[in-house]
Amino acid sequence: MLILGFSCFYHDSGACLLKDGEIIAAVQEERFTRIKHDSNFPTQSIRYCLKLLNLDIAQIDYIVFYDKPFLKFERILETYFAFAPKGFKNFLTSMPIWVKDKLFQKRTLINEFKKYTNESLDWNKKLLFSEHHLSHAASAFFPSPFKSAAVLTMDGVGEWTTTSIAVGNSNKLNIIKEIIYPHSLGLLYSAFTYFIGFKVNSGEYKLMGLAPYGTPKYAKIITDNLINIFEDGSFQLNIEFFDFCTGLTMTNSKFASLFNRSARKPESPITQSDMDIAASIQHVTEEIILKIAVSIKKETGEENLCLAGGVALNCVANGRLSREKIFKNIWVQPASGDAGGALGAAYAVYYMMLNNARKIEGNKDSMQGSFLGPEYSKNTISSELDAVGAVYKMHSSADIINKTAKALTEGKAIGWMSGRMEFGPRSLGSRSIIADARSKKMQKLLNLKVKYRESFRPFAPSVLIEKVHEWFDIDCNSPYMLLVGHVKKKHIIKMTKVEESLFGIDKLNTARSKIPSVTHVDYSARIQTACKSTNPKYHALIEKFEELTDCPVVINTSFNIRGEPIVCSPTDAYRCFMGTDLDVLVIDNFYLIKEKQAKKKKLDYKNKFQLD
Repeated sequence: MLILGFSCFYHDSGACLLKDGEIIAAVQEERFTRIKHDSNFPTQSIRYCLKLLNLDIAQIDYIVFYDKPFLKFERILETYFAFAPKGFKNFLTSMPIWVKDKLFQKRTLINEFKKYTNESLDWNKKLLFSEHHLSHAASAFFPSPFKSAAVLTMDGVGEWTTTSIAVGNSNKLNIIKEIIYPHSLGLLYSAFTYFIGFKVNSGEYKLMGLAPYGTPKYAKIITDNLINIFEDGSFQLNIEFFDFCTGLTMTNSKFASLFNRSARKPESPITQSDMDIAASIQHVTEEIILKIAVSIKKETGEENLCLAGGVALNCVANGRLSREKIFKNIWVQPASGDAGGALGAAYAVYYMMLNNARKIEGNKDSMQGSFLGPEYSKNTISSELDAVGAVYKMHSSADIINKTAKALTEGKAIGWMSGRMEFGPRSLGSRSIIADARSKKMQKLLNLKVKYRESFRPFAPSVLIEKVHEWFDIDCNSPYMLLVGHVKKKHIIKMTKVEESLFGIDKLNTARSKIPSVTHVDYSARIQTACKSTNPKYHALIEKFEELTDCPVVINTSFNIRGEPIVCSPTDAYRCFMGTDLDVLVIDNFYLIKEKQAKKKKLDYKNKFQLD
């Protein structure tokens, strides 16, 4: 049984392939097109999925879209009518696009898939449509390691639903409660993302990273004016403060008046007010999620909780939820956004529609470490490196690990590409930039000279799963970098009185622990546990680094620069290497040193490019 799931047309398009319930491939279109958050039809993602098994689209039993376009159109149309005549300008802007491209998506999709085959197919039977939040819920429950679980999905909005609660058992999944548009925790968080000057649908994690620099002094203003929170965690937004229903912005002047200021202009200096507002909405978000979790536990009696949807990528809230022990176990889909909806849609068909049995292997999920994307052969790597004029040497796997670990101890910043690419927004040791977490200067260096991004942004630690409890205060595995914990007290460095008096981004330059480059200003860290079973080479590298330093922790950040997707191919990796201040590039067993590259071959990675 072959099922192809896909998502597109809104943001983060992608595709996945299931064979008899096993994930063969899952990938985001942006990695191929090099367009961040690419929402176009996932032509190259689908081609990659089919190529892995040398398939024609006619051999796929079912193709399933993650959304129901007519329901989404109904919501948009009813929203305009509900607020009319307000929002007429937005109505005029969006309706032609819907009528031309989106309202008749089934026809559009069929025409796209016809390009993959010469056979005449019964598309009414082959092409199916899931519902947006069902796709999210299915992506959270079916690959989880639980036979039964409560499932919480939270995002901006699907067709109508913004938050849903479901119960999964074996191969069944039933949604039991929903909150519908315009009342949305995702849109509330995005409204603050917009107000603090970050880009909606991509800058929310910046807002989360900024929050620890501030204090939640505006939390009461938010709960008194912007959102009404009920005991069970359900909520209603006060829409008069927002403009997303009828306008072209997220917030309005009434929203701004609550904080006695205007929205921050993108790229302008970040103020203490920005930090305090970020801290306030993060605090409110966590309180809502905790209330919902308590209510779910009481209503369902389940011991396990699964999470998906864009809000599930708020790893600070996830970490707090884990520490509160409302549920015995929690599991978060690593591709919680719309790309992951493609996987959920495929799972929904395989288990719910076709009633196939679901197998669970102990406490192991079925995401394969989320290493589900392309990998490159030795010949392909050497051919691509030769084509760009790279200077390199090939070594054994053991020598590569030894050389890379030694380079880390010497303070080198390293681009690390190995094996299959990750599915989801996090680099997990396959397409990563790595460095020494013990360095006092590496956090600032990587932000300014490699990532070309805001200096306040924290980096994540990769830590050996066997040693995580010695360094951080979490008591569970965190393979997908979706839980925030805190550095253990024995590794914290006591602040001087002068250092304690610092505020805001001035805190950044203070070494707060033995691993300062991955310790945020509140002593937190977005933890990734490195596991031998899913990524043996990366695990071996950190083991070797520990052997040399007595520290089983390295910096791990995504192998890209600001505004670009994570690298996919050897060519992408080399371009990023040459357009930044990375010192070393490792692609599988190929080792490249920046000083040995020809200067005339240096590439400006900050310019947009397409794949060769």
